[in-house]
Amino acid sequence: MNVLLDLLKRIYPNMLEDMQQRYDIMRHVNLLQPIGRRSLADVMDLTERTIRSEIELLQEQRILQITSKGMFLTSEGKLILDQLVPFIKELAGLNELEEKVKKQLGLERVIIVPGNSDEEERAKLEIGRACATYLDTIMTTDATIAVTGGSTIAAVANQMEETVEKNNYLFVPARGGFGENVEYQANTIVAKMARKTNSAYRMLFMPDLLSEASFKTMRQEPSIHDVLEHIKEAQIVLHGLGDAITMAKRRDTPQPVIDKLTKQHAISEAFGYYFNADGEIVHQVLSTGIDLKHLATKKHVIAVAGGMSKAKAISSYFKTSYSNTLITDEGAAIGILREASL
Repeated sequence: MNVLLDLLKRIYPNMLEDMQQRYDIMRHVNLLQPIGRRSLADVMDLTERTIRSEIELLQEQRILQITSKGMFLTSEGKLILDQLVPFIKELAGLNELEEKVKKQLGLERVIIVPGNSDEEERAKLEIGRACATYLDTIMTTDATIAVTGGSTIAAVANQMEETVEKNNYLFVPARGGFGENVEYQANTIVAKMARKTNSAYRMLFMPDLLSEASFKTMRQEPSIHDVLEHIKEAQIVLHGLGDAITMAKRRDTPQPVIDKLTKQHAISEAFGYYFNADGEIVHQVLSTGIDLKHLATKKHVIAVAGGMSKAKAISSYFKTSYSNTLITDEGAAIGILREASL
C-alpha cells in the first residue's frame, strides 16, 4: 500500500487531500449526527461554501442524507467509511504508530484514532466508535461483556449502532461504584449498551467504598451474588484507566489515602487498583466486582483511554500483563513513545 500511496501522490497530489477531506466530513457527520452545515463548518474549521460543495457531492453519491433535523450518514455511507479506515490510517501514518506502541507495551492489539482527547472532544468520540466497531468483530452469539464506568467507556456506548434484531449478549458492570456522575457509572453504561444492541444486562448496586464488614455482608445478597457470578463468566472485559491521583480525588478518597498514593508514587488506576511506574500495586480499594486475578481467564481484556495526559498512566498500567488490547488516540500514543525515549 505504501508504494501505491507514493504513486498516487506523484500522479495526482490533490486527490489524496480531497479524499482525506471528504473522509473527515463523513467521519464528523457520523460522530455528531444529526448536524447542520453551519455547525459542521464550525467544527471542521472550513468555509460554508466548501462544506456545501462537498455535501452536495456526497449526497449525490447517496453517502449523506439531509433531513429537517440535519445531516446523517446513510447505511451505504457507513459501509464506505469503514472500508476507508485502513487506507486513511496508512495515509496518516497511524498504522506505523500502532506497531510502535504495540511493541513498546508488548500487546496483542493496539488501535489508534486521530487526535488528542485532552484538546478535542471528538477524539474521545472517535475512540468510542473504534471500540464499538472492534467489539462487533469479537462478540460471539452468547457473549457476556463486563464493563467499567468512566467518560471514555460511556463514549463507547454512545457510538454503538442500534440494532433491531434481538441479541443474546449480556452486559454486566465489572465492579460496583457510585462515585462518578450517573451517566458515567457502569450500571448506566451497561443499560445503554444493552438497549443499543437489543440485548440483556444486569446491574450491581454496590458503593465504591465499603467497610470490610459491610463488604462481606452485601456480597452474600442473592441478587448481588448472581451478578458477581456473571462477571466471573464474562469473556470480554472493557475498562478505562486513568491517572492515579485524579481518579482518587474523583472518587472522594480520604486525604490520608491520597497522601499514601502520592508518597508511593502511584501513577495509574484501573479496577480499583493503583499502580506505580513499574506496574506494581501500591494500593487497592475494597470493592465488589472483577478482580485482577480473574483477568487471566478472559479472552479479550480491552483498555480504553486517550489524551496525552494519560500517557504515563497507560505506560504504568501496561507494565502489568492484565490487558491485551489498547484503544487510544494519537495524543496518548505519541506521549507513550516519548515517555519510553526519556
